[in-house]
Amino acid sequence: MTIFDTVKIPDTDLCKMTLKFVQGNHDTFLLNHVMRTYFFGACAGQAASAKIDLEMLFLGSTLHDLGLVKPYVKDKRFEVDGANGAAAFLHEKGYPEEKIEVIWDAIALHSTLEIAQHKRPEIALVQFGAGIDIGAIPIDSIDSKTIDEIIDQYPRVNFTELMLKRISDVTSKKPETTMFNFTADIAERYNKEFKRTNFCDLMHNSDFSE
Repeated sequence: MTIFDTVKIPDTDLCKMTLKFVQGNHDTFLLNHVMRTYFFGACAGQAASAKIDLEMLFLGSTLHDLGLVKPYVKDKRFEVDGANGAAAFLHEKGYPEEKIEVIWDAIALHSTLEIAQHKRPEIALVQFGAGIDIGAIPIDSIDSKTIDEIIDQYPRVNFTELMLKRISDVTSKKPETTMFNFTADIAERYNKEFKRTNFCDLMHNSDFSE
């Protein structure tokens, strides 16, 4: 028995449409990332016996990097562009407004450590799943057999470099969106020993083999 026997993609029309949508719009490295995000998050939720709306978790996970995909790259932080793009997509499908608001939060907060973990499970687990995959959360949060099965199904082929390059390409065109975390600026100015954590180092030094 594998993890895919116990954690499945929700069998709803909207999830099927969303899967086809991301398959048609995401490069392979990004598609595999959002799928790993879903399964990592769902596994963590299952282990914690959390009450989860799996459809919402799937939608938030698979749409969470829409802000790195044309034509959804606009003038906001990529997380906000992605949240807005996902909301527009779900509005078009007639998804309930109150659920769209939750998914918007899940996507907008997915790169913000700690804050999402204090929100409802569907929001927290999108951030948790994405955080594991980019190296911000230790992979020992999920057992190694499960990790191996998910990566075997959705490989990390040159993921680190491709993901960093995509983020760089998108944010370099709107550098003002990178300036909103003021705590690092304060620490650098007032503490000579402070060293800013570089996101590239975080990904390169993760527990994954590439």
